[in-house]
Amino acid sequence: MATFLYRLGRLAVGHRRAFLIGWLVIFFGMGTAAATLAGTFTTSLSIPGTPAQAALDELNEKIPGSGDATGRIVFVAPEGKTLADPAYQQAIGTVVKEVSGLPGVTSIVDPATARTVSPDQRVGFATASFKGQLTEIPLETQNEIKTIADANQVDGLQIFRGGGTVPQAPSVGSTEGLGVIVALVVLMITFGSFVAAGLPMLTALIGVGTGVSGILWASSAIEMSNTAPILALMLGLAVGIDYALFIVSRHRAQVKGGMAIEESIARANGTAGSAVVFAGLTVLIALAGLSVVGIPFLSIMGIAAAGTVAVAVLIAITLLPALLGFAGDKVLPRKARAAAAALRDGSAGSSATVEHHEPNRWIRAIARKPALFLVGGVVAMGVLAIPVTSLQLGLPDDGSASPDTTQRQAYDAVTSSFGAGANGPLLVTVALNPGTDPASMQQILGGVAQSLQTASPDVAVALPAGASPDGSYGLITVVPKSGPSDEATVDLVHTLRDQAGPLGSQVGATLKVTGLTAVAIDISDKLASALPVYLLIVVGLALVLLLLVFRSIVVPVVAALGFLLSIGVAFGAVVAVYQWGWLSAIFGVDTPAPIISFLPILLIGVLFGLAMDYQVFMVSGMREAYVHGADPKTAVVTGFANGSRVVTAAAIIMTSVFAGFMLAPDKIIASIGFALGLGVLVDAFVVRMTLTPAIMRLLGQAAWYLPAWLARILPNVDIEGEKLLAQLDADRPAPAMVGVGAGGASGPDSDGATVRGAHARVDGQPASGLTAPLDGAASDGSTSNGAATDGSAAQPAGGRHRARD
Repeated sequence: MATFLYRLGRLAVGHRRAFLIGWLVIFFGMGTAAATLAGTFTTSLSIPGTPAQAALDELNEKIPGSGDATGRIVFVAPEGKTLADPAYQQAIGTVVKEVSGLPGVTSIVDPATARTVSPDQRVGFATASFKGQLTEIPLETQNEIKTIADANQVDGLQIFRGGGTVPQAPSVGSTEGLGVIVALVVLMITFGSFVAAGLPMLTALIGVGTGVSGILWASSAIEMSNTAPILALMLGLAVGIDYALFIVSRHRAQVKGGMAIEESIARANGTAGSAVVFAGLTVLIALAGLSVVGIPFLSIMGIAAAGTVAVAVLIAITLLPALLGFAGDKVLPRKARAAAAALRDGSAGSSATVEHHEPNRWIRAIARKPALFLVGGVVAMGVLAIPVTSLQLGLPDDGSASPDTTQRQAYDAVTSSFGAGANGPLLVTVALNPGTDPASMQQILGGVAQSLQTASPDVAVALPAGASPDGSYGLITVVPKSGPSDEATVDLVHTLRDQAGPLGSQVGATLKVTGLTAVAIDISDKLASALPVYLLIVVGLALVLLLLVFRSIVVPVVAALGFLLSIGVAFGAVVAVYQWGWLSAIFGVDTPAPIISFLPILLIGVLFGLAMDYQVFMVSGMREAYVHGADPKTAVVTGFANGSRVVTAAAIIMTSVFAGFMLAPDKIIASIGFALGLGVLVDAFVVRMTLTPAIMRLLGQAAWYLPAWLARILPNVDIEGEKLLAQLDADRPAPAMVGVGAGGASGPDSDGATVRGAHARVDGQPASGLTAPLDGAASDGSTSNGAATDGSAAQPAGGRHRARD
């Protein structure tokens, strides 16, 4: 793959105008298609085959329209007045009449007729029924309902709207741009060049624009959650910037060391680009793997996000090389360009000089007391993960909306006057068994309703709600005392289902519990049961991938355990903030509520891909130091020093992008941004840059153990482009030169080690990888000259050099 990417980089640089024009055509073409053909998104989620959904489908078949979308218009009279006031009666009548004539509205009943007026006569609501599901309600109708409601708020009368009367698509607020600004600042600090900092930002914006436009276009043919494009936007920005950062960092270090610009671009594409492709494929597999759990809306969400990540990878290895060709040596700070040009021209001499990455205080501290950092880190993460034991899943409703929204105000008004359960009534369907007289349906419905009323103390009221024309199918409304997302309501649904069988047998009918509240409960149960299966798949995938990359038994196990710790901390923090309400004022959590049911499984998929990126970029440096002769403990320090700078920048950028969504108006998006931002932060800085080097330092030689029989059958996955560099060196021998680390050069622009000459070599062997120790010299002075530090000879190990024990 490295050779292909090297040639692709050459092609992109040589035909940079064509590549740039091609991507611009794709970008604007997708944008035009999205603007003209975009469909609608939905906040309603469903899983075919769940008990509530199956019963709801049957209800729609037996009593057409009964399962269609509904919405409420809530009327609230001011203190000291009632809805019986003539002015208010006229306003209510006008609203009901005008709304009934709107497109898509099949019926609406005023509060007096429906008997939905509170005992104190101050609050009442009209329920509007629409044709079809929420996604089929015309946006023009919802906007017109708002206009009608606002126009009839007379003499202190307040009119609020909920359910299907309110447009469902969430908006992306201004706070999301803060993450992008922070990312740009980090890039400027890392590169010291506006051009170098701007290129990752530019390619990320083009990539996310193309990917999200594709999702909007696809929404015209595929029903998908309104969270899908926002998740794609979040991920596309984060990985788009990070992937470009790795390639630009590699290229800058090579140019700074005197390599010809076009050759450097091609090599950076072949080496760093290979790691980017591997990282991207890991994320793609994890997101596409969401399809395994068999939940359609989650599968579509994962595939949509995966598509945007795929675009980010393609842009990083095609458009970015072309733009680097246009940039020339402007990727370096002005003061570094002359020195780089002199090296390219050969006027600075041919001697190879080295500027080492000196280990920073953090890794030196870990190296001195690895057990302390390991135990301290694990204990701290374990404590932070404790809240996960109280994880409660649910789906959002109007009660979880911001207090200043009309749907939340409608929810609160109904709760205060009718009880929380009135916002999420349950439906019990009654299907007569063969042989039962349809003429007895009304009597049966009355008897069943009475039995349901006493079935549980959590039932506020149970009333017959109608029957099919032939009398074979009936409906009962059960209003809980608790709200739709309360644990008591979940228990009530299970209680009613337990009693449905015996009660149905007594009256000669089949009883089923459904309704939107029951559908949401079933979705949460389904997602909760799928979570362990998906986690097992992801951890297994991590073990296999890292076994191939690092050719070690221990490293994949350490990485997988670290990933589980990161997930635990992220889950625990989400529960503490969004479910318990800790620090709610800081994070803008107005109403603590159950965690959105698909967040845990989504977090596992996304964080897995990102965690494996950082694992590869950090540990490959340790691996390279080890296979080139450094003793195992020294290799940890050397590899960390060479890889930590760029990983630090990448993690801060990704965390900043995710954090920008934490104050989004939509609390689903906010919780996803919080979970991903914290997850990346913890995984990068605690797991990959603290626990991993600590345990690798403690294990020493054992960290790289691989049974001989397994070494023989495992393929050599060269994600660092080592074979490519070896071939290039063999084809075009040149004076000695120093390799390049993951962070690039450590000269004036502070992004890695200085490179000298035209080809990177380590004592006659090609230097390789994003995070290779550049000169083979360990921090303790040991050298990588084909001999181990104990004097033993070196032998090939999986295409690399490993000291023979």
